[in-house]
Amino acid sequence: MTTTGSYDLVDLADVLFASALQESEDPTPIQVRAAIDERLIACRGDCASCAERVAQEAGDHPEQYMHRMRWALRTVERVYGYEPMRHAS
Repeated sequence: MTTTGSYDLVDLADVLFASALQESEDPTPIQVRAAIDERLIACRGDCASCAERVAQEAGDHPEQYMHRMRWALRTVERVYGYEPMRHAS
């Protein structure tokens, strides 16, 4: 099993974004962790390959990208216990 301790919120959100898991499935925390672990194993722990897919989707489907990335960030925050991201004022 892959350890996610060395990845930050954005890394894991990119990995989740690149996975086959869909928001419409209303995934459980166990399903989210499994999907992230599967992607990390498939890319040998290299988040850059997931980030490339995210960038491609952002360019090809910007309207869908925003919604999916927000979902991925919220889901990773919830499942892994990250503090919500706060923007500098």
